[in-house]
Amino acid sequence: MHDPDVLLDSSDNAGGTPPRLRRNARHSRPLALLFTLLRSPFPAYRCCMTTFAPDTSFVPGDIDCSDWSQVEPLTRDLLERPINSVDALERWLLDRSELEAALSEAQANRYIAMTCDTESEAKKKAFLQYVEEIEPKYKPIAAALNRRLIASRAAAQLSPARYEVLLRDARRDVEMFREANVPIEVELAKLDQQYQEICGAMTCDFDGQTRTLPQMMRYLEVTDRATRQAAWTAVAERRLADADRIDDLFDAMIAHRHRIALNAGYRDFRDYQHDRLRRFDYTPADCSTFHESVERLVVPLMRRLDEQRREALGLETLRPWDLAVDVLGRPPLRPFATVEQFVEGTERIFRRMDGDLGTMFASLRRPECLDLESRNGKAPGGYQYNRDRIRQPFIFMNAAGLHRDLITLLHEGGHAFHSILCADDPLLPYRGAPMEFAEVASMSMELLAHPFLDEFYSQADATRARRQHLEAIMSILPWIATIDAFQHWLYTNPGHSRDQRLETWRRLDDRFGHRLDWTGLEAHHDRSWQRQLHLFGVPFYYIEYGIAQIGALQMWVNFRRDRKAAVRRYRAGLALGGSRPLPQLWSEAGLEFDFGPQRLVSLMREVDSELAALPA
Repeated sequence: MHDPDVLLDSSDNAGGTPPRLRRNARHSRPLALLFTLLRSPFPAYRCCMTTFAPDTSFVPGDIDCSDWSQVEPLTRDLLERPINSVDALERWLLDRSELEAALSEAQANRYIAMTCDTESEAKKKAFLQYVEEIEPKYKPIAAALNRRLIASRAAAQLSPARYEVLLRDARRDVEMFREANVPIEVELAKLDQQYQEICGAMTCDFDGQTRTLPQMMRYLEVTDRATRQAAWTAVAERRLADADRIDDLFDAMIAHRHRIALNAGYRDFRDYQHDRLRRFDYTPADCSTFHESVERLVVPLMRRLDEQRREALGLETLRPWDLAVDVLGRPPLRPFATVEQFVEGTERIFRRMDGDLGTMFASLRRPECLDLESRNGKAPGGYQYNRDRIRQPFIFMNAAGLHRDLITLLHEGGHAFHSILCADDPLLPYRGAPMEFAEVASMSMELLAHPFLDEFYSQADATRARRQHLEAIMSILPWIATIDAFQHWLYTNPGHSRDQRLETWRRLDDRFGHRLDWTGLEAHHDRSWQRQLHLFGVPFYYIEYGIAQIGALQMWVNFRRDRKAAVRRYRAGLALGGSRPLPQLWSEAGLEFDFGPQRLVSLMREVDSELAALPA
């Protein structure tokens, strides 16, 4: 099975290693905790970021959104105000956006504070107070506001070009909302917080110091195999110590989610969540086709690379600690020694890619926008979270001086560009995009940075880094198929036992995994799925990475042919935010929304050809 600590940015992407595992999620926001309509919507293009002064025409600038007595009068106004004309309805939509931006930002600030310091009881308490007291009160109101919107006669007179997506999404939310699910969702948010707290407390005593698990990943790249094995084992044993607690949490999550689906009239949580995530343009069957295509077209390429690795290392079998070391015995890629070097070099990459992107990234170089370094008590993973009222991105990750840290910051920088480019739209639902396109924004940056990696490396090491990234794509697509197929099984079989879950995980390993020797490590292998943060906090948010990887590879092909045109189309697509249906967003960016087998064949040929041209 893939080792997510090696293949994924243990940050969410959060993602880590070439492609990441990111926590965020919708534009890198934590999906499970967002309000019904707060899907981050409003677009527009600006070449650089400034902090917006909050609109105070409806919501007071000094409102405390954790105090319901200050929020409730504004909700009552929205529930009772006449919206009989187009002008009145449009004003109502703007005021609603202003309120929901304030609510979203209040939650964002508490989530950011908690993940930056999971050991703080005060920060945890503030976050849980919001989740337990404010969100449950607002969700039924959001549903009522959606009902008002779609029932309004004036809604039929709104411009379809402008409001098609907003009205479509509101209708879907009305269809799916059940007040009985609100307290269940609160419990799920609390369970996810517990998972994060457990993971944030994980450390290892190794090489004379107490180290976080992201910091331990450095040792998987050293050339001494005994050191790699010792480091891998230390991390695995630490994770296994909490495996039963995490299994308990996950069992409770599955039960809660199945109840939510039944309450909403669905037969299972898979079909419920597919609709809840507003997947209007593909079906669960399309996801299964993607799994089959990856199994047939990508897994053989990955396993061929594994065999080449085994032969180059002179090993009888590959063990899980053999996937990240350089096959020629060269020292690990170490792009930076300090966070300041890390940020400065990344800015130079973006400036060489495109001057406007460089300016946008420079605008984030403030403590209130970046928390990058791994430390004790910090939550795992990585994310970009937009503060919707001041319209300012925040990037969180766990940098430990690894090459995959660079990949993660490039990735999260792409999300930040998305937030900035669509920040001017007055409608909150358009200041973001469907995840299948939001991830294109981020994954494209990983690939488009290839010509500029000499900002961190010698030419030889830059070539090595490019090869490492492309090889990782060959691994991440099977891992994405594994996690998505696992979730399909989990939630269409909600009454499964832990033994059945284990057997399914092993079967998926046979289908998609690396050919590793797990002798004596079976207990660690069987629980390796627990490292995938998305399974806990953002269920079914993962296939988007596979779809977006296909979009990002298209962007990479375009960039290799015409850099300026590709970046221009990239920015144009991102500037639309979520104001157009998903296929149109891709089209504006110069891409085709197609993740079928023929598209995958052509892109894998491009990647395989480039790998053949790059020296080992």
